Amino acid sequence: MPSRIPALAITAFTATSALGRGRAAHLEALRLERSGLRDNDFTSTPLPCAIGRVDSLEQAPLPAGWSTQDCRNNRLAWLGLQADGFLHAARSAIERHVAERVALVVGTSTASIGATEDAYARLEDGRFPSRLANPQLHTPHSPGLFLQQVFGTRGPCLTVATACSSSAKVFAKAERLIRTGVADAAIVAGVDTLCGSVLFGFNALELVAPEPCRPFDAARRGISIGEAAGFALLERDADADAPRLLGYGESCDAWHMSTPHPEGLGARRALADAFARSGREPGDVDYINLHGTATAKNDEVEAAVVAEVFPARTRASSTKGWTGHTLGAAGILEAVLTLLAMEQGLVPGTLNTTRPDPACGPQLALHNEARTIRTAFSHSFGFGGNNCILVFGSEGAR
Repeated sequence: MPSRIPALAITAFTATSALGRGRAAHLEALRLERSGLRDNDFTSTPLPCAIGRVDSLEQAPLPAGWSTQDCRNNRLAWLGLQADGFLHAARSAIERHVAERVALVVGTSTASIGATEDAYARLEDGRFPSRLANPQLHTPHSPGLFLQQVFGTRGPCLTVATACSSSAKVFAKAERLIRTGVADAAIVAGVDTLCGSVLFGFNALELVAPEPCRPFDAARRGISIGEAAGFALLERDADADAPRLLGYGESCDAWHMSTPHPEGLGARRALADAFARSGREPGDVDYINLHGTATAKNDEVEAAVVAEVFPARTRASSTKGWTGHTLGAAGILEAVLTLLAMEQGLVPGTLNTTRPDPACGPQLALHNEARTIRTAFSHSFGFGGNNCILVFGSEGAR
C-alpha cells in the first residue's frame, strides 16, 4: 500500500469543450443544466448519434508561426490555452522555476489520427498534401511536441496514452516527477478531437447511443463522443486558497480489452491507493465525478462499487451528459469540472438520466444540488482496465 503524499497546489486550470471556452462557460452550463451535445454534424457519412463538438475549429487555423503544426488537435489545444489566461500563467511559472525544471505531461487517445485521416483523404499524386506533410503531425506524441514548443519548456515532456484514463494519469505522473525532484512544477494537459475512426470505431463496437447519452439510466444505450482540451498547473507552494491534488490511485486489471472486471477489481484497487495517498477515508468524500460513460457494463460495475464503498451522504454524478465522452481528454476535463464544483459548492446532476440502474446506490445525484465540497474524487476508467482516481481538496479539510 502506498504512503501518504504531500499535497500539490493547482495554481491555474482551464478547459474548452462543447460547453464553451474556459471556466465561466462551463460553470454557466452546469448551473443551467444545459448540455453541449448535439446531432452529429461532423461525419460526411451519416451516423445517427449525438456528439460534443467544439465550434469554429475548422475556421481557426494556427497562427502563422505554427502553420507546420496545423491540425484539428493542435487547433483545439491552442484554443484551450487562450482561456482563463492559462498560457500567461504557465509562462510565468516557467520564468519562476526556469524552463529545465518544468515538466509537461500530456494525455491523449486519438492524438493525430484525425490529421492522418485528413491527409489520406487529400492525397496529391499519392503523397500527403504539403499542409499535412510534417511527420510530427502523425505521431502519438504530436500534441506534446506542439505544446512544448508553445510553452518553451525544456524539462521532461511526456505523453500518456492509456485510453480514457490518459489525462487523469497525467496528474499522477506529474506528482511523481515533482516529489522525486525531477521537476519543480508541471503543466498537465489533455487534448482529443473528434475523428471518423473513433466515431465509426466505437459505433462498430455497438457502444454509441443514437441519442444523447444517459449515464447510469436503466435504459442507457451507449456513449456520446465529444472533444476537449484541458490544462492545469501543479506547483509545490501557492496561495492557501488554491485547490490541491491530495492523492491518486492507479491500477490495471487487464480483464478485457473493452470491458471492466465484473467485480470492479481495478476500480477497487485504484480507490484503495487513492485513500492511502490522500490520507482520506470514504466518509471524508463529499463528491465523486464518476466515469459514467452510459455503457452497460461500465456503469453497472462502477455503480455497484460506489454503492458499497461510500456512505449514503456522499454525492456522485457523471458529467458526460453535458460534454460527451472526450476520450483521452476526459480525465482533465472532468477534473476541471470537479474543481469548479468544489469552488462553487455545486454538485452537478447526471444529465439526461431519469430512471437509475438498480445497481446505483443513494449516492447518485440526478439533479444539481448545493453542497459544500471539501474533498472530491474524480474517476477515470479506460479500455484495457487502465484506471485512475484523482483526489482533490484543500490541504487541511476533511
